[in-house]
Amino acid sequence: MTLTSREVLEKLVSFPTVSRDSNLDLADWVQAFLSDNGVSSHRMLNEDGQKAAVYAHVGPDAPGGVVLSGHTDVVPVDGQAWATDPWVVTEKDGKLFGRGTCDMKGFDALALVALVKASKAQLKRPLQVALSYDEEVGCEGAPPLIERMRENLPPAALAIIGEPSMMKVVTGHKGGSGFKVHVRGFEVHSSLMHTGVNAIMEGAKLIEWCNRMNAAGAAAEPAEGAACFDPPWTSVHVGEISGGTAHNITAKDCHFGVDFRYVPTDSRAEWEARFIEEVRRLEAEMNAVHPDAGIDLVPYFGLPGLRPEDDGPAEQLARKLTGDNASHVVSYGTEAGHFQDAGYSGVICGPGDIAMAHQPNEYLTVEQFTAGEAFMDRLIDHLCQ
Repeated sequence: MTLTSREVLEKLVSFPTVSRDSNLDLADWVQAFLSDNGVSSHRMLNEDGQKAAVYAHVGPDAPGGVVLSGHTDVVPVDGQAWATDPWVVTEKDGKLFGRGTCDMKGFDALALVALVKASKAQLKRPLQVALSYDEEVGCEGAPPLIERMRENLPPAALAIIGEPSMMKVVTGHKGGSGFKVHVRGFEVHSSLMHTGVNAIMEGAKLIEWCNRMNAAGAAAEPAEGAACFDPPWTSVHVGEISGGTAHNITAKDCHFGVDFRYVPTDSRAEWEARFIEEVRRLEAEMNAVHPDAGIDLVPYFGLPGLRPEDDGPAEQLARKLTGDNASHVVSYGTEAGHFQDAGYSGVICGPGDIAMAHQPNEYLTVEQFTAGEAFMDRLIDHLCQ
């Protein structure tokens, strides 16, 4: 017997698919659920075989298909004060608490049940579901998944990425990329610091460059096409830093990450070139003190932005199904940009409030979950027309 969307959500949340861990148990369950309901599916393993994406297709081999895109990984609960078990869906005051209920197993559950319903309907155009891994660590699982789908499934026309948007139609988001930075200093006694290279203090200069870029962005007139974003400029962020041995030794090492969130009007390549130019300038100053000093950069993610399309088919469909005709863009990243770069029309529309994502006591309201169910039913009706 087919499970309800709520029952599927409860099962999905019960799998603690934190990005650092395997999601194979969840993938096994999803494929068994689909098979039990007469829907065949495919899996794509990552390089070490510990994670799997699942994708499936129902309906005819016809143009105009729709992809429902979600991710299966969640962020950790470590150190967070939860009032309920994060791996058990708990309903209270009209809210469904649990890790991933909002971001984004709620949408995943709705998409899986919709796929089963659609398999029994008289579809004129196909419906596909794509559930990825490693979205929370830079959307790393999406590009190979999209490539595999294009190889093995009839090509769809558009993708609806179900990140929490309160069922509003989001047509654009910022892109992003980042570098892991290792500043290599030269240790001496701090009383002779001028003869050494303090990796922390040199790293601070690079972080101050980030501060200057943000200040300049905030002071500048927003470019056309960027003013709708908050903030309306490309931001540069450092969220973690570590290094040093003792207070009286010039630091040998300093590690931190530098992340960029690009407005669509800015060039990722140009921003990265500016950053690398500043890194090499600082490195030359460090080398003048000691030749072993330097700065190593390792790129660790790259996420294309979602560019608003001029009345694109994904936007048209989402507006038809929701009735939302307002303009919405967001500053967080999703897999939508990868779908768009692969030739799909893309839009973001899913249940829940992004402010609840990654939080202790994460929740999805019952009202939003119900609105998502109605959206899926209208989508199936549309595909039958």
